[in-house]
Amino acid sequence: MARAATLARARTLDRPELAYLVRFPTAGGTRDMEMTWAELARDTDWVTARLREHGLAAGQRALLTASGFEGFWGHAVIGALRTLHVTYGIAEAMGWDHRRTAVFHRELDPHAVIGLSAETLEGLAGAADIGEMFRSTSVVLARPPAVPVLRGVGVSACVISAVGPALALECPERGGAHVDAVEWRVSERDGQLSVAAGEGRTSPLPETPLGIAGRVVGGRCGCGSEDPRILLAEAN
Repeated sequence: MARAATLARARTLDRPELAYLVRFPTAGGTRDMEMTWAELARDTDWVTARLREHGLAAGQRALLTASGFEGFWGHAVIGALRTLHVTYGIAEAMGWDHRRTAVFHRELDPHAVIGLSAETLEGLAGAADIGEMFRSTSVVLARPPAVPVLRGVGVSACVISAVGPALALECPERGGAHVDAVEWRVSERDGQLSVAAGEGRTSPLPETPLGIAGRVVGGRCGCGSEDPRILLAEAN
């Protein structure tokens, strides 16, 4: 009862607007940007819609591999899984935690694995057949360097990637990773991506070159979304 009363009391307290200080690499060095709780809620809604397109639904299970410093998008993914009533486990995305990924994958038998990294795959490769392990997983969302490795062994992986402070998430059409057009502006110049904050973001961010090789695809996707898509060189 004491814990319940404490939590109930905590919910009545004022909460500062700031949720995260996002630090991300750019072509010119590291940059910081503030993220509010309201922005995080909107990001969560967007991710929820994207995961629903992948068929995630109540009663399913998922495995998320992410690092603590990635909370600005990891929190949105966790919020989306909770909204969808999907049970989830979390493993570190670094290679040294690959055994926990293997255990969760075996015990959860997840419908979706989200955030697989090349480092995790390298660790798993020493003890498992990666193709056999993930080909039966309905949804595999992997980081760009891991995508060609997975596709090379017959796993139909889609891209999930931080693009500066934004999150890019590929739909089942596999025509490029979508970025929320309301919250972010993505562009390219000479084969390099840039990002700028949308008008609704509290922390201003002018067009900022990211030093990431890729291109932007506009127009309606086969999934029906009008959000721009990015094709990352690392994922091909």
